[in-house]
Amino acid sequence: MFQKFKGSRVEGIKSLGVKGWKALRAQGVKGFRVAGFQGLMLVNLLSLAPQVAAQAPFYQGKSVRIVVWTTAGDVYDQWARLFAQYMPKYIPGNPDFIVQNMPGAGSMIAANYVYKVAKPDGLALGSIAPALYFDQLVGRKEVQFDWAKFTWIGSPVRGEHLIYMRADTPYNTIEDIRRATEPPKCGSTGTGSPSYYLPKLFEETLGLKFRIVTGYPGGTEIDLAVEKGEVQCRAFTIEAFFAREPFHTWRKTGFVRALIQTGRKRDPKLPDVPTIYELMDQYKTAEGSGRLVTVVLAAGALGRPLVGTPGIPSDRVRTLREAFAKTLKDPEFLDEINKRKYELEPVGGEELEALAKEVMAQPPDVIERMRKLLGK
Repeated sequence: MFQKFKGSRVEGIKSLGVKGWKALRAQGVKGFRVAGFQGLMLVNLLSLAPQVAAQAPFYQGKSVRIVVWTTAGDVYDQWARLFAQYMPKYIPGNPDFIVQNMPGAGSMIAANYVYKVAKPDGLALGSIAPALYFDQLVGRKEVQFDWAKFTWIGSPVRGEHLIYMRADTPYNTIEDIRRATEPPKCGSTGTGSPSYYLPKLFEETLGLKFRIVTGYPGGTEIDLAVEKGEVQCRAFTIEAFFAREPFHTWRKTGFVRALIQTGRKRDPKLPDVPTIYELMDQYKTAEGSGRLVTVVLAAGALGRPLVGTPGIPSDRVRTLREAFAKTLKDPEFLDEINKRKYELEPVGGEELEALAKEVMAQPPDVIERMRKLLGK
């Protein structure tokens, strides 16, 4: 019901009833007995009432689904569940949020689903691997998306990476790996995951050798395989390494050691671990590898992206991006990530969109080197 206007003789639409309004309208504007401006406003309200009733928030009474490319418990999954918990109150209509895990193929399954199957209505979002653009660049037939055309909502963090190794293996140093007759085995989900492309990048730029075992559904399963001795190493984000078990225990007991990190500068939490750039200088890596490293490590700037289907109406894109940004400032949300010791270095949807377009604009020579890197 419309609220009454102060100072008028009209106390609301409901007080007149349908017959009253019909009678007044039949008499014309002069019969309203409402002075000048108030009378005009009353007529306008009659014409606008159906439109106002139709303007209920789009998301009211609906559910938003976040499709996550990892199994439950992984850091990607935990971030998605945090957004599912806090984002709804910043979206007009307060929709429900549901998290659906869709692991497999290093994020390819989830990305293809969000891009190709989900409707472009703003009700389906995806948490996908930030380096999945590699597969599009090198022309893998499994790709059913155009990386630059995803709707980019935001990322809570930028991500530098490391590679850890079981401490009870013979691979104590970079030199041990370079000289090894039997390369260490690293677990991986697929080619779009840092667990795959980083060991390959270290091979290309530092002369290291790894045997990569693919097919794990998610990072949790790789960590379990490390504990069992199926594989000895894994490459993934520094954030995750300091965010959850089993890594808290592993660091305390010295079960694993970090060997390389990908940032330009050493992370304060890893002051004794060399960066790839330091090692490239040490081993005099050819200058032509610089562009390849830049393109590959650009995935870190994309962080843990939350995306939508292409073609979502612009007003809903704006709503989702604003809700994402407001969530990152929510006091309860901030308390929660502090308790979990998560890092927070957000990237907005507009910046992610620009980065996505930039990484796809690569010259043929870089693409050819990426093909070699990924074994295409």
